[in-house]
Amino acid sequence: MRDVVNEVYKKMKVGSIAWVRPVAAKGDTLETFQSSYEHAKALADEGLITIGDVKRQDDNMIEAIRIHRLA
Repeated sequence: MRDVVNEVYKKMKVGSIAWVRPVAAKGDTLETFQSSYEHAKALADEGLITIGDVKRQDDNMIEAIRIHRLA
């Protein structure tokens, strides 16, 4: 499984904000994307990003995560 949050983080400039979403063309599904929130929390715990918002569907599945790169 690929780490979508880490891929987006590496492409961002310090101070920028991005929405992280699953990419169907790369094989992501909502089910596999759920672990991305844990990866985002780990980066936030390290002080590399902040998590600004988490969009969820009616069934509570995460469909997008907004991150802000700090370092």
